[in-house]
Amino acid sequence: QVQLVESGGGLVQAGGSLRLSCAASGRTISTYTMTWFRQAPGKEREFVGGGTRWSNGGTNFADSVKGRFSISRDNDKNTLYLQMNSLKPEDTAVYYCAASKGLVVRTTTFGYDYWGQGTQVTVSS
Repeated sequence: QVQLVESGGGLVQAGGSLRLSCAASGRTISTYTMTWFRQAPGKEREFVGGGTRWSNGGTNFADSVKGRFSISRDNDKNTLYLQMNSLKPEDTAVYYCAASKGLVVRTTTFGYDYWGQGTQVTVSS
């Protein structure tokens, strides 16, 4: 069993940066594929980026965030991070981290075993 708790969300102006954290407890994240998703009001939850247990962070990213977002993990702190730069109003959403026992980064919500409660990110224009 893994418990995931996201933090670091908030209100930021367009062009700004935020770093989200996903603190895990119960099991080490080094044995899971770890991924970030987001969900804007009235929309389905969508893939942001993720990395397998063998990566040091993110290896797959949605086209909409490539070059602006990066993922890292600190196995000692059992924490996953999402660094978001050059934020746009369309990045406004609740951001979730998810853990999968699977060996690949799935870009749909299916196949993820554990989810955090989410953290709100609002980007003003």
